[in-house]
Amino acid sequence: MDAFTPAQTIELISRIGAKKANMRLDKMVVNSVMGGLLLGFGCAINVSTASSPWFQTNAPGLIRTIAACFFPVGLIMVFLSGADLFTSYCMYSIVALLHRRISIIDLAKTWAISFFSNLAGILFFAIVLVGYGGMFQSGAFKAEAIVFATAKVVTPAWHQIFLRGILANWLVTMAVFLSISSREIASKIIAIWFPTMCFTALGADHVIANMFYIPVGINSGAPISVGFYIWKSMIPSGLGNIVGGGYFCRCCILVSPPCWHKSGNPF
Repeated sequence: MDAFTPAQTIELISRIGAKKANMRLDKMVVNSVMGGLLLGFGCAINVSTASSPWFQTNAPGLIRTIAACFFPVGLIMVFLSGADLFTSYCMYSIVALLHRRISIIDLAKTWAISFFSNLAGILFFAIVLVGYGGMFQSGAFKAEAIVFATAKVVTPAWHQIFLRGILANWLVTMAVFLSISSREIASKIIAIWFPTMCFTALGADHVIANMFYIPVGINSGAPISVGFYIWKSMIPSGLGNIVGGGYFCRCCILVSPPCWHKSGNPF
């Protein structure tokens, strides 16, 4: 099998986490803003594809799965271009911290910068490029944007969004893990595609993706205030993403062979 072993992949993730923690701040900001922008493409095509009234009435599960097939485009562009997402840092930084390559201060710095830079990038995409561009301004597209945002914020309870956040980033970090373990580009794309499609089809909550869905919904007329969005969606989904990413990478370390990190070179 032409792929890195799980132990080798964990070592690569640890090195990536250490490298990103020591990246120049301006480069980290630019990479994270670009991550938000690129993810916006996947979010936009997800909402656009789901804007199918007949399917929403007669086959809602089918249209959600079909729309989910296109969402991974955004994450593929993020990962293969070298852009950064907060949800990926939930794995990179925790692994590097557990390997004592970075400090807790480094972890907090990378999380804060990536989170708010992702927010800036995806808000620009959602409000300026999509909102003022009029992509979801009328008809079924506007209705779907409102329904999508309402289903993400108003309908579920706080604890449900938190649990969905765990599920989402467990699958996203699985996609990143499998991508890093792959050696060539086609394998990386396939590795990213299926776990990402899975969490989208299940309706799990990715805090950065929600930074697109909910502002677009608010801009389209959804009855959601900014404060309610932050309390009811951003906080629980963000915490859930941290738990999901951290738990996943901790499990990977526990199941990896115990001797790989003692030799100094698992390759």
